[in-house]
Amino acid sequence: QVQLVESGGGLVQPGGSLRLSCAASGFTLDYYAIGWFRQAPGKEREGVSCISASDGTTYYADSVKGRFTISRDNAENAVVLQMNSLKPEDTAVYYCAAGPHVGWSSWYKRGRYDYWGQGTQVTVSS
Repeated sequence: QVQLVESGGGLVQPGGSLRLSCAASGFTLDYYAIGWFRQAPGKEREGVSCISASDGTTYYADSVKGRFTISRDNAENAVVLQMNSLKPEDTAVYYCAAGPHVGWSSWYKRGRYDYWGQGTQVTVSS
């Protein structure tokens, strides 16, 4: 059974850090681009970051550049999103997704991903 499971969400104060993990079962993440998306209440789901399948190229939304870092943990068949300098506007449910054909022009498009996790809540508040 193909499954993606996010973990690592929680409540953090502004300026703090969280480390989200996206673990896969039933398939190997190496062959897929992995994207992180988020959805705040009343807003559309938006792309946050992506790491390509081919050469590990990374992509970030302008709103998180310089604060978030995406990387692969091949030993754990997982992808990690390290989030630093968190802001209240980063509050959202964070989802990871896997897609075989995702590149620089499509990484932020939800329709390019075949598999989705259930999401993990991130709340940034004092």
